[in-house]
Amino acid sequence: MRRPLFELGFAVLFVACAVLSWRAAQRTTEFVGTEEHPGFTAVRYVPPLLLLACALVTVSGLLVIHAAARIYAGSVARRDVEPMI
Repeated sequence: MRRPLFELGFAVLFVACAVLSWRAAQRTTEFVGTEEHPGFTAVRYVPPLLLLACALVTVSGLLVIHAAARIYAGSVARRDVEPMI
């Protein structure tokens, strides 16, 4: 039971890192308005950091699925029971 909790902990850590990566990927630039044009704020994204965020979310999802499968398999099949032949 200890290993699925370890995997779930890593999944939470990866999601937190994905959020930080996503927030770091946003670059905002404010442009001052003139008499002819109004001011505006532009947001551009850094693709490698977005790719990192997507990869971290994907890996954390796989870890959650694997941990759930291990917990479910541990509750269904006991290892001390001999197979029926």
